[in-house]
Parts: sequence; C-alpha cells; structure tokens
Amino acid sequence: MVVHLIDGTYELFRHFYGQRRFNKGEDKPFGAVVGVLHTVLQMIEKDATHIGVATDHVIESFRNGLWPGYKTGEGIEPALWAQFHPLEKALAAMGVAVWPMVELEADDALASAAALAAADERVEKVCIWTPDKDLAQCVGDRVVQVHRKSNAILDAAAVRQKYGVDPLRIPDFLALVGDTADGYPGIDGIGKTGAARLVNRYGALEDFPPEVLGERREQALLFKKLATLRTDARLFANVDELRWCGPTDSFTSIAAEMGDERLLARASAARSRR
Repeated sequence: MVVHLIDGTYELFRHFYGQRRFNKGEDKPFGAVVGVLHTVLQMIEKDATHIGVATDHVIESFRNGLWPGYKTGEGIEPALWAQFHPLEKALAAMGVAVWPMVELEADDALASAAALAAADERVEKVCIWTPDKDLAQCVGDRVVQVHRKSNAILDAAAVRQKYGVDPLRIPDFLALVGDTADGYPGIDGIGKTGAARLVNRYGALEDFPPEVLGERREQALLFKKLATLRTDARLFANVDELRWCGPTDSFTSIAAEMGDERLLARASAARSRR
C-alpha cells in the first residue's frame, strides 16, 4: 500500500491565496476549505487508499518557548484563520484521518505519521505532500516528499542534490542557514554552500570541532532543536486506520454548509467505486 500524508495547513494557505487571484478580494467563508476537500477527493479518485491530514489547530507550539522569534499566528488574515477549524471538522466528516496539533506542529505530525507508516512492512511507500524544507529530514528508503505545485518528488538522492546534504543532516543544515518561514535566522555568515560543506565534513553539529562555531555553537544547537521534527506523536495504532472508507453521515450537512453540492456527489461516487 501507499500512504499519503498531507500538510493541511499548507493546503489551506495555498487554496486561500490561490483563490484570491480570481475572487477580487471577496473571500468565500469556506472557499479554501472546499478547495482542500476537492484536492483530497482528487487524490482518492486517483486511487489513493490510505490518507492522513495534519493541521495546526493553533499556530504556536512548544518551539515558541525555546526561541522568542519563532513563528506565531500573528498576521494571519481573519478570513483565513476562520477556516482552520472548519477544515478539520470537514475532513473528519468526509472520512479522512485528521490530526489537529496543539503542542506539536503539523510538521511534527507528518514526521510521526511517516515513521509509524514506514515501520509497517506492508507499506510500499509513504508520500509526504508538502514543500516545507524541514520535512526533507524524513525522506528515506520508502519515504518521499512531494511538492504539489511543481510535481517534484524528492527521494534521498534528490534531497542531496537540492540541499547538498543527506536527509538525516537537514536539521544541522537548517540550523546553520536558518528558516525564515519558521522565524529563526541561522548563523550569521554561513550560507547554503558553506553550511553543506561544513555538515558534509564534520557531520552533526554536536561533532563540530569547537573552533568551527566558537561562541555561536549553543545558538546553532538551539536552532537545530527547532529544526528537528518530533516523531513520537502516537497518531494511530495501525496504518489500517488511514484507509478511506467513504464519507460519514454528517458529511451531507457539512457539504451543504460549505455551499458546494459537488463535494457530496464526488465523495459518494468515489466511495461507490471502491
């Protein structure tokens, strides 16, 4: 089986701002939610059988207590923020496994789900659908990262080509170069090429000779902690829990509330073909 893990927060942002190009600033109350649901249904129509969606139920996580500049929900447009929780409710009603994260982030849920799924010998491949750089650390023998907009599939070789380091060393690499999307700057004076060269020469930051980073070592190790995804979230006991078996009875009212009758028809049709 192939397991598909979707970054629901990214998809919500993608659809919200994608629709902005056409709606002249008149955001539909559930426009982005409907867009995400149709994206998931399209995957199901293309024979995806096992699906899980991770979302940020809140934006802040334990990392905000580690670094004051870490990303927060500040600046998220109210019209977008108002669709976060409805998305979770709608996905569950559509029969999709959804993991709303609070202390951890959606990225941690994706990493945890990938580890759990890859541990099942029945799973041939795990596809993590997100462009986030930190998820590259999860790529392995049976785990790939998929960039939906570019249709790029990153296996271990592609990660090495893109970043210059092995997937295992992505947290070390990001600690040095920083991640503006997550709100930490990296180490001043070290760019992508230099970071890759250092990591390939010395390995993990903990193994760097003291003189390489000097007084910046502790900050680099902190940034590595920010960049390292958690894989210990117990999201499911068995990968069979991710099998899509069709919408629940409540999806009829949810689809009506979303104002898109195609959702119910499309989900029902997909279920009848299983």
